[in-house]
Amino acid sequence: MISRKSRHQISLMRTAGSIVAEVLAEMRNVVKPGITTWELDEIAYKIITKNKAIPTFKGYPGLPGFPAFPASICASVNQEVVHGIPSKDVVLKEGDIISIDVGATYKGMVGDSAITIGVGEISEDLKMLLETTNQALYDAIDKMRAGNHLQDVSAAIEDRALSKGLGIVKQYGGHGVGSSMHEDPFLFNYRTGDPGPLLKPGIAIAIEPMFNLGTGEVHMLSDGWTVVTNDGKPSAHFEHTVVVTDGEPEILTNPS
Repeated sequence: MISRKSRHQISLMRTAGSIVAEVLAEMRNVVKPGITTWELDEIAYKIITKNKAIPTFKGYPGLPGFPAFPASICASVNQEVVHGIPSKDVVLKEGDIISIDVGATYKGMVGDSAITIGVGEISEDLKMLLETTNQALYDAIDKMRAGNHLQDVSAAIEDRALSKGLGIVKQYGGHGVGSSMHEDPFLFNYRTGDPGPLLKPGIAIAIEPMFNLGTGEVHMLSDGWTVVTNDGKPSAHFEHTVVVTDGEPEILTNPS
């Protein structure tokens, strides 16, 4: 069932979102050659807890037979699409890209956002990948308007990927968010032929396009979390938590 958030719930999500935005702003400052993804996670944890919030991802249940997620951020490098586990052994180097996904829970409500960052100087192909994926996010946000259908949001994402010939990750997508990190509805990053639910004020969705330089096909590694591209080519991931209003869509994971 799709829930519509009250003004009070949206206010709490706005605070949670501003904490997530603070984490990602700091990630942009500290990501550089030589830093480990473990160090990035420690920085994120300190910022989230300093703001009296809970790292939403830490302890999130895994698939049957696999452990819960052990960290505060997902740190996915190069061909890793999503859910990369921070590690002392993963040292960023010049030319890498890293997708950092962050969730914070504040007084029971969740903010969820992600960015992909270039490490030092990156190739023109990678710059195009990041710019296109980020633009797809904002194309989709513009469709988060009362009276549109969820498929309008999906179509905007697909159209941006097709404009540059990028692979669309179809096994994963956006989702409702609120008192839980994953709520209804699921947001496909491509057209399915179903218009989907009508968008109404108070519906909050984490929109998260994931585009690849090569094939859109992906698979999960044996750790039960990390998702990688089948062809080993890089992937980018951008995300905002957005709420439908009576007017313009509101991004809840912008800086306060």
